[in-house]
Amino acid sequence: MKIVVLDGYAANPGDLSWDGIKALGDCVVYERTSPPQLMERAAGAQVLLTNKTVLSAEAIRALPDLRYIGVLATGYNIVDIDAARSRGIVVTNIPSYSTDSVAQMVFAHLLNIALHVEHHAEAVRSGRWCASKDFCFWDTPLIELSGKRMGIVGFGHIGSRTARIAQSFGLHVDAWTSKPASQLPPGIHKAETLDELFAQCDIVSLHCPLTPETQNLVDKRRLSLMKPSAILINTSRGPLIDEQALADALNEERIYAAGLDVLSAEPPRPDNPLLDARNCFITPHIAWASQDARTRLMQIATDNLRSWLQGQAKNNVA
Repeated sequence: MKIVVLDGYAANPGDLSWDGIKALGDCVVYERTSPPQLMERAAGAQVLLTNKTVLSAEAIRALPDLRYIGVLATGYNIVDIDAARSRGIVVTNIPSYSTDSVAQMVFAHLLNIALHVEHHAEAVRSGRWCASKDFCFWDTPLIELSGKRMGIVGFGHIGSRTARIAQSFGLHVDAWTSKPASQLPPGIHKAETLDELFAQCDIVSLHCPLTPETQNLVDKRRLSLMKPSAILINTSRGPLIDEQALADALNEERIYAAGLDVLSAEPPRPDNPLLDARNCFITPHIAWASQDARTRLMQIATDNLRSWLQGQAKNNVA
């Protein structure tokens, strides 16, 4: 069986092993695959593993030997699921591998915004504390989280883990979710409407999937509902936010700050308005990328493929 990993570098830049996958067939691993390289590299493969390399309907139809597509991520919008299903091709994904790491990044951003840790550490390195007339100094607002209200949009694995951590900080938590209130953990309030959540919460953290209904969920109108002191966190999907609208809201001080691990295009274009927006802190899509999380990803990818070979496909989305 020919197995081709189209873009293995992000999941495994060399600190993990492909041996589990290689034990299941004749495996070739490419670090990255550009669109012009796709068909040559995928030709003759029964199994393709992809992280962000797009497998369109046209590509799937042109690969007669293809039987299995393993997405090395949770989101699988890079694969034309209808085309795969029409060919009887199994598509699997990797659910829940990065829950703890992504929830951790939510609070890395939130704590940085609340206390400006990097800014003050750099000020110390530049000698400003040595030159201080007092035993301490700060030049940005310092925010205590306890007692404030955090709204969580989407209450799956990551949203619910984020809520649990939020409660340990003393935050009150509102959730926007399709789950009935009776199924929410103790102390979690179900928001009646999404607008209510944006208007009442001091912090809003996005954890919903990207769908046609959620694209630009955070638009100019919804941003206008937020408090001037509000903080927006996004570790989910970049296109959930109208980026120009958010940049305008930050620059005009209509909301206080944003912490983002994702953008609408990655890597971003140099003219993305958020790159130099006021109080906008951006990390390069790394919430999922701890070594622990990527180790789980590799283990689940191997187990998915092995299970399919044994006739018991799991984590299949098509």
